[in-house]
Amino acid sequence: MFDDAAATLLAMPWRPELTIEEIPAPQRIAPQAVAIAADVDESGEEVGNGRLVLLHDSQGNPAWDGTFRCVTFARASVDPEMVADPLLAEVGWSWLMDALSRHGAEYAAPSGTVTAVSSQSFGSMEDDPGSAEVEIRASWTPILAEGRGIVAHIEAWQDLLCMVAGLPLLPEGVVPIPLHRTGRRR
Repeated sequence: MFDDAAATLLAMPWRPELTIEEIPAPQRIAPQAVAIAADVDESGEEVGNGRLVLLHDSQGNPAWDGTFRCVTFARASVDPEMVADPLLAEVGWSWLMDALSRHGAEYAAPSGTVTAVSSQSFGSMEDDPGSAEVEIRASWTPILAEGRGIVAHIEAWQDLLCMVAGLPLLPEGVVPIPLHRTGRRR
C-alpha cells in the first residue's frame, strides 16, 4: 500500500506554478517514508515554499490513529498588515481544513501550528526592507479506504501551498497540466 501511495505522490500532475522535487525523507520517524519539496513561483518570483512527508508504519502508531501520516509545512511572505491580524493563525489553520474538505480527503488526528513573523532591520541593515511571513506546520492521518487513495490529500496539500502563497485555487474539475518536468534527486 505504501509503494502505491509513494508512486502516486511522485507522479502527481502539479500546477505549473509549483516546482516539485523528491528530497530525502526522515529515517527514524517511520519504517517507510517519502518526501517532496515545493517552490511556488508567480511571474518568475518565488512566493512560497513547502514540504510534504508521507510516513507509513504497517503496525500503526497510536499518536497517528492509523498507519499513514502526512506531515507538512508551507511558508510564504505576506503583507505586513496580515501579520498583525489576530485572526491570521485561525485563518491559516482553516486553509488546511478547507483544502482537505474541498477534496473530500478523509482524515483523523489533525495537529499543527500557524506562525506569523515580521522582521524590521536596524543599524547598518536599516536600508533592508522589512518582511512578514506566515508558516503552517501540520500533520494529519489520511484515511485511505479501499478505492480512495492518497490523491485527495496530495491535492489538498497543493491547495494549501497555493492559498498560503496567495494564488487562486483552480476551479472545480480543472486538472493542472505541468509546463515543466519535476526534478527528482536521491
